[in-house]
Amino acid sequence: MLVIRPATKEGVPLLKQLIFELADYERERHLVSVSEADLLRDGFGPEPGFVALIAEWNGDAAGYALFFGSYLTWEGRCGLFLEDLFVRPKYRSRGIGKALFSRVARIAQREGCYGVRWEVLDWNEAAIEFYRRTGAVFLEEWKSMVLTGEQLHRIADVAGV
Repeated sequence: MLVIRPATKEGVPLLKQLIFELADYERERHLVSVSEADLLRDGFGPEPGFVALIAEWNGDAAGYALFFGSYLTWEGRCGLFLEDLFVRPKYRSRGIGKALFSRVARIAQREGCYGVRWEVLDWNEAAIEFYRRTGAVFLEEWKSMVLTGEQLHRIADVAGV
């Protein structure tokens, strides 16, 4: 039986483990540096920066979704950015990913959001097909960008700004 519940601060070790498992699946574990302290501070402090849901199958942790608020200026409304949606391999093909995705969509709807945005790796055909079946639209003309590390520091230190 599937149960989807909010993550709790007591469950931070599990959430961290699931994040690492997603990173393994995405072949990017070497990039993960999140700590339990980070997750406690950012998700369960006085002003949480994210919400996480845990999916349990017959009492076992099967996956999670992690999302946070965003704002679309053209709509003049908030939305949700789905950072992670992950189901452990042995629990796939049981509708867990769809249930997690649906729960995030219901939260967006309940909160009056314009919608949900997310990214998917171009090699992850299973995820791409899953999202296509939901009716999601791929923004082919948009490219995701990131500025981190030394480059972030360099642009932040531009004199006169």
